[in-house]
Amino acid sequence: MTGSLVGLIVNPAAGRDIRRLVGLASVIPHHEKAAIVRRVLRGLEAAGVDTVLYLPDGVGIVAAALDGVRPSVHLEALPVRPSSRAADSTEAARLLAGCKVGAIVTIGGDGTNRAVAAGCSDIPLVPISTGTNNVFPTMIEGTVAGLGAGLVATGAVDAQAVSRRTKRVEVRVGSVDDFALVDAAACRDQFRGAAAVWDVARVRALVLARAEPWAVGLSSIGGRLHPVAADDPGGLYLEVGRGSGRPVQAVLAPGLTADVVVHDFRPLQPGEEVSLDATGGTIALDGERELLVHGPATARVTRSGPLVVDVRRALSAASVRD
Repeated sequence: MTGSLVGLIVNPAAGRDIRRLVGLASVIPHHEKAAIVRRVLRGLEAAGVDTVLYLPDGVGIVAAALDGVRPSVHLEALPVRPSSRAADSTEAARLLAGCKVGAIVTIGGDGTNRAVAAGCSDIPLVPISTGTNNVFPTMIEGTVAGLGAGLVATGAVDAQAVSRRTKRVEVRVGSVDDFALVDAAACRDQFRGAAAVWDVARVRALVLARAEPWAVGLSSIGGRLHPVAADDPGGLYLEVGRGSGRPVQAVLAPGLTADVVVHDFRPLQPGEEVSLDATGGTIALDGERELLVHGPATARVTRSGPLVVDVRRALSAASVRD
């Protein structure tokens, strides 16, 4: 396949977990996601992209975006059978990396981008937030996001100059390795259950790649104590629970605040390994319980996350070049 290629991964399940029920978050309906896709395609067209390879979403989001519209960009579905699971996004990302697309536009939350990061290799991402917790992706207008992705994919701007390598929390449980883009939490829960973590009383400890005071989710706990920016080299470790300690008010989900007692916290240097006390429980990655723990567990923050396009920088670079 020749010409400029861009990948598109839309998660129809993004923003529909239990935190939408216990908090006050709005649900972004499929027709709004379709409208975002339509605007992304307009931006990609304007940048001169030839082909968009997309993940079939199974609910007609991309089809609705094309209803009554005939974009000049060619759209082609990836050979992935939709199952509404995170594995769909990971498989799609692997296929897109194999096709050597110039950029991947993602529409979802932290969990969606974590799934994409597991398969995208070094393809730069342009993440548009539509999830429940959106620390990793940003609120960005779809046309602008598409234009930024297109400028990178067509070579109009230098991808390396306008992209940054993100951090991640690498977790090891026995012989199993996994990662989170924002936070890893040692939880008391013995089962995965509804996956999403919204009751902080179930959390023992946290390892954060970033901790911003204005964030929504578990990372906001650290942000109120010791802010760690996305571009800072290291991370943060916290022990939380009942009893005495430093009280912190955190925003765990939209409309859901909680008073959290922090027993201890300390900055982490890049690559510094810490033990996670999760034996008999689970470890949540980016707010969702993923790993059952029956033995030692460790975590560390590294600069091994996916590349992310700085859309503002990309558009500024294109303006200077023009």
